[in-house]
Amino acid sequence: MATLKETKCGQTVRVVKIHGEGAVKRRIMDMGITKNAEIYVRKVAPLGDPVEVTVRGYELSLRKADAEMIEVQ
Repeated sequence: MATLKETKCGQTVRVVKIHGEGAVKRRIMDMGITKNAEIYVRKVAPLGDPVEVTVRGYELSLRKADAEMIEVQ
């Protein structure tokens, strides 16, 4: 099982599942990160936080903790 946190810069991945509970999961889904959505990893900050991605045509920054909850392939 790979997570978005482990995805390297420049890779495009597809969301398999979003882990997490309630409000956190809802917030991630509200950002457009849903099952089967394609995510392109644009940039990873030197210490890994945040991760800049492109989802559904717009740019987004995610915390490492949130990226860890997103299972991808």
